[in-house]
Amino acid sequence: METGVKNKKLSAKAGKVCAILFLAIMIVFTLYPIIYTVFGSLKTNAELTAGGAFFPEEWQFKNYYQAFVQADFVKYTGNSVILAVSTTVLAVGTCALAGFVLARRNFAGKKLLLALYTSMMFISLGSVTLYPIYQFLQDVGLSKSMIGLIIALTGGQAVNVLLVMGFVRGIPKELDEAAIIDGCTIYGVFGRIILPVMKPILAVVALFVFRNTWNDYITTLIMTITNPDLQTLTVAVVQLKYSVNAAAEWHIMLAGASIAIIPILIVYLLCNKQFIAGLTAGAVKG
Repeated sequence: METGVKNKKLSAKAGKVCAILFLAIMIVFTLYPIIYTVFGSLKTNAELTAGGAFFPEEWQFKNYYQAFVQADFVKYTGNSVILAVSTTVLAVGTCALAGFVLARRNFAGKKLLLALYTSMMFISLGSVTLYPIYQFLQDVGLSKSMIGLIIALTGGQAVNVLLVMGFVRGIPKELDEAAIIDGCTIYGVFGRIILPVMKPILAVVALFVFRNTWNDYITTLIMTITNPDLQTLTVAVVQLKYSVNAAAEWHIMLAGASIAIIPILIVYLLCNKQFIAGLTAGAVKG
């Protein structure tokens, strides 16, 4: 009996050690690129390309000044903020309405629509859709405006709509019925009853959309070719790779990348609790 108990305790300790080692390895692989980018942005170009020490020999803070001057990062930062915030607000609003309707209302073609939405989760169209989207925006006169770029990045939000729909399905329908008996219309049910309860899952959707929009490169690059003034930080960072002398300046590019990383890290740090709460609530409700 004592031997069996000891073996169980040893197995439990071994399991904890393995779990800690696994988490430590994952943390290292996750944080190393970010740390390397920050320290690399504070090196000279020669030091960076030579692949010397991990830490800079001399801290080159002027790299950040050069990045701002060469790429006009003030303008591009403003574009990124406007684009990410506007897309997030629009996506959260449309996902909330679509998820509510799909979860609570019956209408012709609902099953077909759900099948299409579900299929979009398993089919990656990628760059195939870029030309049709650009052509559509050009036809309606929005290909050179921030509004057109916001619409293009908002998209259908299939995954997020299904997340919201699953969450709403977990809310008791008796709340809807009680509100209707009290005189609420369907709009009142959504605005006064369902929407306040949906806050955790909407916080998750907002974080997903903000991250994807802030980090988007291909769509933003294509949509801003004819109007470079609308370019965002992610597009501007790549342009920093080559200076006016046509020489690769990786230290300047890493400085720009570090600037682009900071806002998304701040958002995650501030919204970490809401993100975890939303995922937990969504898992329970769904």
